[in-house]
Amino acid sequence: MTTPTTTTLPVIDLSLLAGSEADVREFREELRRATHEVGFFYLIGHGIPTAVIDNMMEVSRQFFALPEFEKLAIENTNSPHFRGYTRMGGELTQGKTDWREQIDIGAERHAVSATDQQDDFWVLQGPNLWPENLPQLEPAAIDWMERLGDISRTLLAEWAVALGAPRDTFDTAFDRMPSPHLKIARYPGSRAGAGQEPVQGVGAHKDLGVLTLLYVEEGKEGLQVQHDGQWIDAPPVSHAFVVNIGELLEIATDGYLKATLHRVISSQEGEDRISLPFFYGPRLDAHINVIDLDLEYRNAAQGITTDPGNIIHSVYGQNWLKSRVRAHPNVVAAHHPHLL
Repeated sequence: MTTPTTTTLPVIDLSLLAGSEADVREFREELRRATHEVGFFYLIGHGIPTAVIDNMMEVSRQFFALPEFEKLAIENTNSPHFRGYTRMGGELTQGKTDWREQIDIGAERHAVSATDQQDDFWVLQGPNLWPENLPQLEPAAIDWMERLGDISRTLLAEWAVALGAPRDTFDTAFDRMPSPHLKIARYPGSRAGAGQEPVQGVGAHKDLGVLTLLYVEEGKEGLQVQHDGQWIDAPPVSHAFVVNIGELLEIATDGYLKATLHRVISSQEGEDRISLPFFYGPRLDAHINVIDLDLEYRNAAQGITTDPGNIIHSVYGQNWLKSRVRAHPNVVAAHHPHLL
């Protein structure tokens, strides 16, 4: 792996939106520039109370402290909707094992019956799996997703305005049954010795959806972002979210905004790290089209990234299912063998 630089990501203050007209213009310009030039930024001033953040981190730690048999009782192989617990090493990125354990949580909805599934991606809708002996996890996770969903909707509206499009550009795709998704992940310490490759926490990848808000445990490093051919360390900033755009926002802007490669490397032996990535997606059947950008930005758009090994679908559910099939072939084998 290339040795990363120590360049930091841009920092954007969401509370500027409550300020003067000049503050709002500054926010939009910083948002546009950061996601055009880097694709990642730190978000401060988001308004989520420290007590809420601390509680979410505490309940996450409590989940991973459960006995192994209790976590395995809600293993994702028991869910046709790719929900529940993934044991250590149970997920793949680029065909290689990610060294982490996690629980996947989505919108709590009824499953779509087989007779009503006109597209395979409807298998992604359904109920979550919750641990029996940690009842506080469900309300904490649902509250967390609702708060981050509100922030996500605000960011989408401001992106649209910053790019010269109507403020409600993304409303149709997100107003009815959006697809929020939360991972609660733990990366154990397992870095290799001096001169050896660090263990892959999560391999280099781009997020498949529209945008991601990531909260990382205070003082715990490991996230790296690719920028100008270099890997940039992105250590946590106190009480800030790391925000990045996904492949569908790249589609929506014809490549003016670019989904960015990033990865996670493992910590030192004896340490671990809690990470809370939240993915905000539209309806599963939402079709993301190119929006009407200002002429200046349209001329600077470089088109959608082409990769024969990673076809980007404009329908969100197809993109999401593609990712799940690659990452969890054991779930596919158990419930959807026709997708293999």
